[in-house]
Amino acid sequence: MNTFSIQANLIDIPNRTIYGAEIFIQDGIIDSIVPTNEVYSHYILPGFIDAHVHIESSLLVPSEFARMAVLHGTVGTVSDPHEIANVLGLKGVDFMIENGRHVPFHFFFGAPSCVPATEFETAGAKLMSDEVKALLAREEIRYLSEMMNFPGVWNADDEVIKKIAAAQKHGKPIDGHAPGLRGDLMKIYFDAGITTDHECFTYEEGLEKIKHGIKILIREGSAARNFDALIPLMKAYSNQLMFCSDDKHPDSLMLGHINTLVARAIALGYDLFDVLQVACINPVKHYNLPVGLLQNGDAADFIVTNDIIQFTIQQTYVKGKLVADNGKCLIDSVKVEAINFFDCSPKIMNDFSCKPQPLQPVIECLDGELITQKKIVTAADCLPENDVLKLVVVNRYQTAPIAIGYIKNFGFTEGAIASSVAHDSHNIIAVGVDDDSICRAVNLIIKQQGGLCAVTHKHEKVLPLPVAGLMSTDDAWEVSKRYTELDTMSKEMGSTLRAPFMSLSFMALLVIPHLKLSDKGLFDGDTFSFVEA
Repeated sequence: MNTFSIQANLIDIPNRTIYGAEIFIQDGIIDSIVPTNEVYSHYILPGFIDAHVHIESSLLVPSEFARMAVLHGTVGTVSDPHEIANVLGLKGVDFMIENGRHVPFHFFFGAPSCVPATEFETAGAKLMSDEVKALLAREEIRYLSEMMNFPGVWNADDEVIKKIAAAQKHGKPIDGHAPGLRGDLMKIYFDAGITTDHECFTYEEGLEKIKHGIKILIREGSAARNFDALIPLMKAYSNQLMFCSDDKHPDSLMLGHINTLVARAIALGYDLFDVLQVACINPVKHYNLPVGLLQNGDAADFIVTNDIIQFTIQQTYVKGKLVADNGKCLIDSVKVEAINFFDCSPKIMNDFSCKPQPLQPVIECLDGELITQKKIVTAADCLPENDVLKLVVVNRYQTAPIAIGYIKNFGFTEGAIASSVAHDSHNIIAVGVDDDSICRAVNLIIKQQGGLCAVTHKHEKVLPLPVAGLMSTDDAWEVSKRYTELDTMSKEMGSTLRAPFMSLSFMALLVIPHLKLSDKGLFDGDTFSFVEA
């Protein structure tokens, strides 16, 4: 029998009070909480939950993600495995679940609803309604992941309706994905039974959805950052908010997680209990998660901090086990056997040759946003000196023509970067100043069967991602170090974007307006159709 106790100032979020207490834990369960009438130098509170994240975007397998996240007081994630599902289908989902079981951390995976995300791209797998139904019948699958196919909802697409009905049959929540959706179409979408949205990028949009009864997830990832726009909703609607990261690279995960959003909200003057309700309680209640909330009989999932301003985490406990102690992770690494799907032959420079149209549609990348703008420029303006660079997407699953477009705001003055992380189908995506650099970068990714790379005429750097072309098998801190080196190199090449590789990965995400590039061609997210050549 494992029994111990902790004395601290207990933050009782439901009752909105703080008091000295001794918490007694027996075999991973809170046996009793006894007030002490003492004042301590540290505080105890429920652990943080990331309410929507794609673990794959950290470039880490779940077990390594957990090792880094617990240092920041995160005890669980609501995780959508649709990145690996787009590459490997059910085999990929099972990989994530199985790997996550090997560490003391709460991974709650959903059933991917949109694999592939659209019919306008090539993915490595399909999950039809029968497969999604089978997943939702499993106890370890907690919800239906983000329904990105909003036209399918509006038009009552048979496959979409069957997936939603399966979630409702099992009493499992349905996550939304509705960037910029307002008015009547918004109502039709959410009235289908969808309960959340993490894609709001303005206060007005978030407020309209909240008034329709929707839970809004305030997202702050490595590329998409909506905290500043949405945090004013906290003042009146803390019961309908959650925090999430969505997509977070290892360098930013190493620096902080949900704890940083808590600290930022507190610094802006929002009520402590409201903020902690959003960070700790709301995800557990909404998704009906078996995570302890510092009540008698709960699992001993909690954190200890020495302050309630910066929320520097001293200790993290999961199921009564100390997993992080004063900046040291106490979770051992797990051996990982890589799985993948990569069938792509090396390319030659002429494969990337093309002339722009007289009036060329150009993707304008927006720093800190997943949406893009659509610009029309002349062929003469499609030059690196005008910061209009060539963007390519190469099918990684079969031999096919290369899709070529143009993009603004990457800022490179030399070289190219490439990645096999390209939401959501994860073909190879690359951007660069010349065909030679683009070809070399793409071939580096092909040689590694997946990864991130940067090339100039003098230097090459690559981070292999052997797990589905999305994740490394290495230690989290080693991956973070190598990613940081790539990020630094990309900025030395001229990029002014906060996270060039993360931004690049979303330039093939067709379900986010306005203009994107899939392996099949340039795509208009407003008309949901290809741009005519």
